Amino acid sequence: MRLLCVLLMCCSLSMTSRAQDDLSNMFKDSTTGHQPVTGTFKSTRIIMGHSNETLKKHELDFRVAHRFGDAGGEFGGGKTAFGLDNSSDIRIAFEYGISDNLMVGISRAKGSGDLTQIFEGLAKYRILKQTTDDHMPFSLSVFGNVTVSSMTSSDDLTAASHFDEFTDRMTYVGQAIIARKFGNWLSLTLSPTYVHRNRVGYMDMNNMFALGGSGRIKLSKRLAFIAEYYVPFRDQTSKDYYKSLGVKFFNPLGAGLEIETGGHVFSVNFTNSTAILENQFIPETRSSWLQGQFRWGFNISRRFSLFGKKDWKK
Repeated sequence: MRLLCVLLMCCSLSMTSRAQDDLSNMFKDSTTGHQPVTGTFKSTRIIMGHSNETLKKHELDFRVAHRFGDAGGEFGGGKTAFGLDNSSDIRIAFEYGISDNLMVGISRAKGSGDLTQIFEGLAKYRILKQTTDDHMPFSLSVFGNVTVSSMTSSDDLTAASHFDEFTDRMTYVGQAIIARKFGNWLSLTLSPTYVHRNRVGYMDMNNMFALGGSGRIKLSKRLAFIAEYYVPFRDQTSKDYYKSLGVKFFNPLGAGLEIETGGHVFSVNFTNSTAILENQFIPETRSSWLQGQFRWGFNISRRFSLFGKKDWKK
């Protein structure tokens, strides 16, 4: 009888040990598997364009973006406090996370260029996430928006701001955002972009492709250097026509510092683009860094968590 009890005890200990090993292996697999990389960027924006990041589910982001006037050149200098007396564009937006991978938003922008008084609706969806073991070597998000101008129609029949129909007021952007985080200090993106404008000025392009690139270099726990550059592909016929009118287009370039303070993400930047929305700064940037036609700007983001369990507790 004693022998039987000893055998039963040994079997029990063996089974318990095996169960513990199996449980340990299960947790080990779950913690060392294809874990997603987090914090590729600290905001859904970089300077002018989007990052791969989306808002979390039930997260509301209140955003303000501002661009001042030329720092130098004919319209800058001391007489305008190096552009601080003027504003080239202002955008106020509310954006919301439907899920951890899908966000939507609405905004109102002053606009700078052919169209002003702009309302925007946007959506961004995160398709792929980079993993720590490089099983997935990059992240991929897609972004799209539609804008409508509420400005008064121009009397000039050749102008982009002359509207025969309501749809002439609309523009669209579609973009893929490919991003990768290299260690803890460097993040890069590549952003193939398509811009469509229903109404454009004479000899301008309704459809335009562009390629954007951006980066973030972490300087400290809450401070980073950010930069962004877009190359629009405008056809030579359009370039030559506008050049004959004394109009030259430039590639949008921006650089600045990003500061994270709790629920705020604040960036101070300089860019030659006068506009904030992709629909305008990609095809319509007419300012040059080399001529002092760059401006100071800032982006402010404040996030709020809505509809969580804690929000309903008294």
